[in-house]
Amino acid sequence: MEIKILGTGCPKCKTLEKLVIKVVDENNIDANVSKVDDIMQIMNYGIVSTPALVIDEKVVIKGRIPSEKEIKELLTK
Repeated sequence: MEIKILGTGCPKCKTLEKLVIKVVDENNIDANVSKVDDIMQIMNYGIVSTPALVIDEKVVIKGRIPSEKEIKELLTK
């Protein structure tokens, strides 16, 4: 699984990144987590508000920080 956190480095983006890494580690999910902070790459996903969560090249959350439970549900379905 390929997970990307889209954001330019704001506090919300950093929080989302930490939450995703925590959920991946705690649940032994086989995933590569990366951070995309280049605004041009972010715009390629059609994102206008960050942070955003992309799983296997599909934008699943944008413009908000989801709960740990919601992240776990997205990563384990």
